Amino acid sequence: MKLQEIQNRIYELRGQKVMLDFDLAELYQVETRVLKQAVRRNIERFPKDFMFQLNKREWKVLITICDNLPKNLKFSPSMPFAFTEQGVAMLSSVLRSKKAIKINISIMRAFVVIREFALSHKELSQKITELESKYNGQIKDVFEALNYLIQKDKQSLQQKERITIGYKQKKIR
Repeated sequence: MKLQEIQNRIYELRGQKVMLDFDLAELYQVETRVLKQAVRRNIERFPKDFMFQLNKREWKVLITICDNLPKNLKFSPSMPFAFTEQGVAMLSSVLRSKKAIKINISIMRAFVVIREFALSHKELSQKITELESKYNGQIKDVFEALNYLIQKDKQSLQQKERITIGYKQKKIR
């Protein structure tokens, strides 16, 4: 399985990166109901920070923003489970096939890549913030000078017409 394909199946819900049960079932090549049964039989292995069930509002929002969801799932009466990185790791102990182990390794690698990207993005944001704070005063001074010149031009236009200097010629009809 390609890393990019797995990354496309990782969503952000409740401030966490998660994978949904139907995507995991497809990757593990099992039915979604089989995956859910295995999880329910071993529910003590899945605390709230490992797995949670989406509520109707979250599911509706996800359906509207994700075009790549299977059409038959959009109208499913049961809400999907969302597994965090730790929950996906725990799934490998519940689903013990060789395929599950291989897929689980790929999924863990995808989560690592996303985490590294997020960290590099955070560092970039911090550098931009530092530059803004460093140069903000200088840029502010330039904007103040420009605003002063613009206001000065507006005031000069609003002043009375100047008296012309020189000779005035009479108009001949």
